[in-house]
Amino acid sequence: MNNVGKRVAVVTGANRGLGYAIARRLAAQGLHAVLTARSEQAAEQAAAKLREEGLSVSSHQLDVTDPASVVRVMADTGVTYGRLDVLVNNAAIAIDRGQQASAADMEKVRATIDANLMGAWRCCTAAIPEMRKLGYGRIVNVTTHMSTFGQMNSGSVAYRISKTGLNALTCILAAELHVANILVNAASPGKVATRMAYGKAEQTPDEAADTFAWLATLPDSGPTGQLFYRREPLQW
Repeated sequence: MNNVGKRVAVVTGANRGLGYAIARRLAAQGLHAVLTARSEQAAEQAAAKLREEGLSVSSHQLDVTDPASVVRVMADTGVTYGRLDVLVNNAAIAIDRGQQASAADMEKVRATIDANLMGAWRCCTAAIPEMRKLGYGRIVNVTTHMSTFGQMNSGSVAYRISKTGLNALTCILAAELHVANILVNAASPGKVATRMAYGKAEQTPDEAADTFAWLATLPDSGPTGQLFYRREPLQW
């Protein structure tokens, strides 16, 4: 299959919640969305629902902690569709709620950083060569208000640190890639009604997806290396 003229987006962790809503919004805007999940079955079940709505989507297994899996999904996307234009790094874990830095479970810290920071980083390095081929790319990293210095506090320390590192990576990649017309930004959706919200949601995944779809389709003159929350820059 070769989607000539149709931009292609890979969304990580897209079988439910915010990732699913982002993939749906991008497909509704005319992109082809590749929904990924750790389980091939979960990814395909989610994609099948969107195909029933007439949207252009497909599925692919992806474990962001497995380098081979990351390389495979980006390469397969490039070969299958002839392009890879957008990457939304949504896949993440939050397994240390309430954990303090002074008494941290280092295995939880390692697992969280490997998924949330290293996983996104792996996806970027695998996707960027595909984007360079056509001289166009948009990378959007899903971060959190908990990672800003103005909101830094105790609790969920591994999650906070992993996302603060993701913010730094966003700025560095943006500086490196802007000349290649690959724009890199991060966005915080706030408290979204997903399993990570612990019942304290402010908006639905569909509402939050607007910001991510906007960043994923920015014009060439769009901002880079910034953290957005409901389309408004936040202080780092």
